[in-house]
Amino acid sequence: MKIYHNPQRKQLMSVIWEIQRKKRCVSHDDITKIAKLFDLSRMEVEGVVTFYHFFHRQHAGNFTIYLNDSIVGKHAGMEEIKKVFEKELGIKTGHVTEDKMFGLFETSCIGLSDMEPACLINFKPFVNLTPEKVRYIIRALRDGSKVSEIYDVPKSKIRYTPGERTVFFNGYERYSALKYLEKQPGDLIDLIKLSKLSGRGGAYFPTGLKWEFARKNKADKKYLVCNADEGEPGTFKDRVLIQEKPELLIEGMILAGYAIGASEGYIYLRGEYMYLKDNLEKVIGNYRDKGYLGENIAGKNFNFDIQVHMGAGAYVCGEETALIHSMEGKRGEPGTKEYFPVEKGFLGKPTVVNNVETLCAVTKILDMGVENWLKLGTEKTPGTKIFSVSGDCKNPGIYEIEWGMKVNELLELAGADNPGYILHNGYAGECLNPLDFERPISGEGVVPANVSVKNPGDYKQKMSGIGVKSGGAFMIFNSGRSILEIIKNVQQFFVNESCGVCVPCRVGNFLLNIKLNKILNENTTKKDLEELIHWSKIIKSNSRCGLGITSSNALMDTYNKFPGVFEKLVSGNNHQNGKLDLKKATREYEKIITEIYSDYE
Repeated sequence: MKIYHNPQRKQLMSVIWEIQRKKRCVSHDDITKIAKLFDLSRMEVEGVVTFYHFFHRQHAGNFTIYLNDSIVGKHAGMEEIKKVFEKELGIKTGHVTEDKMFGLFETSCIGLSDMEPACLINFKPFVNLTPEKVRYIIRALRDGSKVSEIYDVPKSKIRYTPGERTVFFNGYERYSALKYLEKQPGDLIDLIKLSKLSGRGGAYFPTGLKWEFARKNKADKKYLVCNADEGEPGTFKDRVLIQEKPELLIEGMILAGYAIGASEGYIYLRGEYMYLKDNLEKVIGNYRDKGYLGENIAGKNFNFDIQVHMGAGAYVCGEETALIHSMEGKRGEPGTKEYFPVEKGFLGKPTVVNNVETLCAVTKILDMGVENWLKLGTEKTPGTKIFSVSGDCKNPGIYEIEWGMKVNELLELAGADNPGYILHNGYAGECLNPLDFERPISGEGVVPANVSVKNPGDYKQKMSGIGVKSGGAFMIFNSGRSILEIIKNVQQFFVNESCGVCVPCRVGNFLLNIKLNKILNENTTKKDLEELIHWSKIIKSNSRCGLGITSSNALMDTYNKFPGVFEKLVSGNNHQNGKLDLKKATREYEKIITEIYSDYE
């Protein structure tokens, strides 16, 4: 362990990471030493260690392998890949070889949905896996190769049309936007308010307004945090921006820090993206060397610097209060909204939390001019948006489109294969059926509650013109996929990722998962279906944070937008010997989707 003199609790995660990477676990003795170093109880430290997925109490193997168990990975062949790993290593998933050379584990989406099947080995990515490639990797590591010598550098699949209607992926001359440091902070905030830029993580709170709130709050210290904890399954746009356009992020943070009066900035980088950390810190160092980070930036009394803070595998840390608690060296549990972070955030000080795409947009908006930004997109949501597209399509990858494009246009660009079901915005987002494909993609519009497709004509009328409010992910599934298998994977994810702090999310998602298991494995009754929907509503209306509130979205949407799916499944017709006949059930799905298509056409 490094020597820490009078360490602050905010350094706790870094210390734990250091031990985990060096010793491959955090032992009983390590916890005792950490507790003494930080003057904490053992219980507090153990509570932090056991909260995060990537901290292990037992040896995790000199080569720690994480397989992606998201539904896109499974459809791409991850089950076969898992079997090959298990055979080659002689262990089952969740175990470590006797010589402690290899540990094999599953984890949720690792941000590589466009390159599945994929895995992480010592937090280095390996993509487009085949049985032959797995055998080669294991053989090479056994023969003495280093992971850093054989891992795959992800090749970003960026799909856009160069020109005036592209923003993020057009060329950019480094430092260009920093000329706005010559303006007064209030004038800079006014420009961002004029641009109508809103948060790109899915909440869509106006960015300029958030900055203004923080600016007006009097405090001896303020913080800026970039939320790069991109844990929503199917989302990988932030990974591409950090990998391909880190200067946009760093300059956006410098400008935001100047506008709100922050002296420290942090990038909370998800543990799955650890392989991006070295280059990100190198770019930060370049800005420091140029005098754009540090003291008296641009000859002003503006002191600001940026650090990278590593997450450790907790989906809930995408929620801003949970993220702040994690940065403070605590369990990443969401807090009550007694104060907003712009009032009392990190270490009790005013804090602005923006996500990667939002901060990159700041740089490009100022560089291209607000007036040019406003010419793109729609009146209420101007500009362009970046989307992660994966699943059953010929062209998975990153798409930059103008707000207002219709869903079916994006599906055509992606080469979608007979699309019948879309998880939009990841597992916590909206489920789309073919009747939704004419809807525009925008940052506006509220979907009426409990809209059902039992009457397709009525549904089309109610949904006409209502935007698909997007945080940035489209997971495409063709009409031959089992919808129930997809929903089961979604609910298992929320069981695994619930922080456990509130009963509706912790217990409710567990019960939903049990009920789905029953539907898959037994002849179920109408009462089972009624309870499934009833519990979903309880979770949505009573969970503590936004992530819990949205955890049953996909299930509820499937019930409302694919009428007949559950009813057909709970009848005995699709079961044989007490277990669901997935082939027969899938034919039922295709029939339902075909019926919806006929109404759509």
